[in-house]
Amino acid sequence: MEIMKGIASQIEIDDQGVAWITGTNTKVIEVVLDKLAYGWSPEETHFQHPHLSLAQIHAALSYYYEHQEQLDSDIARRRQEVEKMSAESADSPLRRKLLNLKSS
Repeated sequence: MEIMKGIASQIEIDDQGVAWITGTNTKVIEVVLDKLAYGWSPEETHFQHPHLSLAQIHAALSYYYEHQEQLDSDIARRRQEVEKMSAESADSPLRRKLLNLKSS
């Protein structure tokens, strides 16, 4: 794993290029998504994820702002994949069977 230098020294990049908070099993993108989805401050993020220090949270957000275009593209790509899977499963045989059970 490569360890980032500077302000984001608490960030590791794995062999697949995924940024992780050093010493945790938390991806940078997870902290970012909490901020984007819920508008959480670093303090609220720490309250919700007490295993992360404020320094780790700030490092994750700093990494995000330094690589925002790349991470935003990844978020958009993942969202499109979820929407596609959702559309494909909207009328699946299993869903129809479950709906029939519910209405019985």
